[in-house]
Amino acid sequence: MGAVFGKKRFRILMLGLDNAGKTSILARLRLHEFRSTVPTVGFTVETIISKRVQFTVWDVGGQDKIRPLWRHYYTGSQGLIFVIDSTDHNRMDEARHELERILTDREMRNVSLLVLCNKQDASGSMQPDEIRQILHLDKLTRPYTIMPCSALNGDGLAEGFKWLSKHCK
Repeated sequence: MGAVFGKKRFRILMLGLDNAGKTSILARLRLHEFRSTVPTVGFTVETIISKRVQFTVWDVGGQDKIRPLWRHYYTGSQGLIFVIDSTDHNRMDEARHELERILTDREMRNVSLLVLCNKQDASGSMQPDEIRQILHLDKLTRPYTIMPCSALNGDGLAEGFKWLSKHCK
C-alpha cells in the first residue's frame, strides 16, 4: 500500500475464534475506552492511526460457521492479527488448527503475524509462553510476535501495533 502523504498504510486482517475479543480490541483502539460489543456477523473495517502509520483493520467474525469465509479476506493483507482468548483453555487446540489453516494458505505466506493474548487481566488466563507452545509458534519462519494484552484496559495494544508497523511489508 506504500506511503501516502508521509504515512505508511497497511491492510491488516484480524481473526480469531468467536469471543476472543477482536471487536473489543478495535473499539478500545478507536475510542480509547472499553465498549461492550455484540458478536460480529460478517465483518467490520476500522482505520487505526498510530503515529505516522495507518492500519486498515478487517475484523472478521469468528463463529465456526463464518470461518470458511475467512479465506475471501486474505488477498492483499500485509499483516495478520490472531486474537486468542487467554482464558479459553478448552479451545486452544481449535485456535491452533484455525491459525495453521490460515498460515498455510498461499495468499497468507508473506504476512507478518501478531498474536494478541487477550484477557490477560482475567484470573486463570494462560501466559503468552504457554500459548506460544500450544500454537506451535516456534516452528514459524515468518516474522511473528506474541503479545499479552487486554481489550478492557488497553494494555499491550499499542505495543502490538508498533511491532506490526515495523514488520509489515
